[in-house]
Amino acid sequence: MPRNQFQRMIFAFITVVITVHAFVFYNIYVLNGDMLRSFNYTSSVLTAVNKQGGIMMFGKMLPIWAVVLVEFVFAYTLEITLGSSLSFRIASRMFDMKTTNPVIFEGTIITVTVAIMCPAMSFIAAIIYFPFFEGFNLIVLLCHWLKLVCFNLPFAFFSQHLFIQPLVRRIFRFLFRKDIKNKENR
Repeated sequence: MPRNQFQRMIFAFITVVITVHAFVFYNIYVLNGDMLRSFNYTSSVLTAVNKQGGIMMFGKMLPIWAVVLVEFVFAYTLEITLGSSLSFRIASRMFDMKTTNPVIFEGTIITVTVAIMCPAMSFIAAIIYFPFFEGFNLIVLLCHWLKLVCFNLPFAFFSQHLFIQPLVRRIFRFLFRKDIKNKENR
């Protein structure tokens, strides 16, 4: 859908903004919410996070907005340097873009992007959320990474296919409606 480098960066920006917020919510509230509430003796995850002073990242407690910002920087950098271009090239090797149904081709790009980004971002998350105060152990880090991939991969696959990418494409079409209309009229 994006036609030039500027549009690709905007498309990636919109995707990462939505995806990072979804994953922070998923990992804090869905996966770790019960643990946070029980450790802090609260009935609300947000109250638990505030009571403990934030989320542990880089060995320090950081507020949720800082967690979102750090994850955004890593995810956006990874998406524009590796995810977008590599997923398009792999999908182009699997299917001819001109003869393949656009839904199948775009679905393949989304699937390949998830297959690249989920393990990469899970590895970054395993490092930045690692409990370094307990000492470093490579085997423990790799186990944390594998656990994150197992939890995040199904969520990434279904959320990207079912709501994130359709929303991103709708926002993108709205932002670049004049350019898209001009392209269609040619």
